[in-house]
Amino acid sequence: MALEMDKLGRVPGDDAFRRSSIKGTNWEPTYAGALSFMRRKYTRELKGVDFAVTGVPFDQAVSHRSGTRMGPEAIRRASAENAWGPFWPWNFDPFETLGVIDYGDCFFDWGRKEDFPEALERHATEIISSDAEMITLGGDHYISYPLLKAHAKKHGPLALVHFDAHRDVEVDNGGRIDHGTMFGYAVREGLIDPRKSVQIGIRTTFVGETTMGFRIIYADEVHDSTAAQLASIISEKVGASKAYLTFDIDCLDPSAAPGTGTPIPGGLTYHQAASVIRKLTGINFVGMDMVEVSPPYDHSEVTASAASSLIMEYLCLRAWQRGARAQAMPE
Repeated sequence: MALEMDKLGRVPGDDAFRRSSIKGTNWEPTYAGALSFMRRKYTRELKGVDFAVTGVPFDQAVSHRSGTRMGPEAIRRASAENAWGPFWPWNFDPFETLGVIDYGDCFFDWGRKEDFPEALERHATEIISSDAEMITLGGDHYISYPLLKAHAKKHGPLALVHFDAHRDVEVDNGGRIDHGTMFGYAVREGLIDPRKSVQIGIRTTFVGETTMGFRIIYADEVHDSTAAQLASIISEKVGASKAYLTFDIDCLDPSAAPGTGTPIPGGLTYHQAASVIRKLTGINFVGMDMVEVSPPYDHSEVTASAASSLIMEYLCLRAWQRGARAQAMPE
């Protein structure tokens, strides 16, 4: 017997496989069905795609608690809570404007850690060699390094907009696969331009670190500033440069995001971080990653939920930049 169609002529359920269009949102129960990111179509067909969401379940570069290899799956699962229509406070559905797919995960041999950077760079290059932009679900923060390599090959040196508790520019002898050193490598290799880059929410320091030209917005400055003031600082620093957004979930305070490997008290609330992202309307972003979500340390999926919602803030920002506008509430 054929399944009953809804009022729009669609067969309900398992939109990750059944949807025919990569745009729009079809409702299905949050507790059932295939859990792609925001119920987007699982496909590796990139024709006509604006954004490809992909997972990188890698946590072999962590310095403290492992578990972020399970981050992509947790973010996808948490995203189902929002996969039903307009996203507050934007009050529009970004998927009406943007063609977004779930590209699945990057495959690598966990027994060949030394081959991982090249595997991820190759995976990223496959996506961004098309007209699609990447949104990457980590995984620990080291994944940003191969991702930046792939993006810099296409776009040249990038401005980095970096939300984190840590600067990740620790001094070492080079060549280590470490989630605390890679942005130092990225500067030295010309992948990012520190003169155009900002690090937000920082509340740690390590021996030997220098500013390297970054504008550092420490957590106390965040707490003493409005979102508009912070967005103005970031926008002025980045200017017209192409920019990459990297968000380490430990930028948020542990009370808002306990599910991470290196929690540091004194961080941002979700509202603070989201409010800043909403105001970065003039920045020319070309890619984003969300990293360091560690489900074994999460409670009631609050960290994964924050991560998936921050990605939605970014997608709404990008849809707004392409002309999407809030719908007025009916009288």
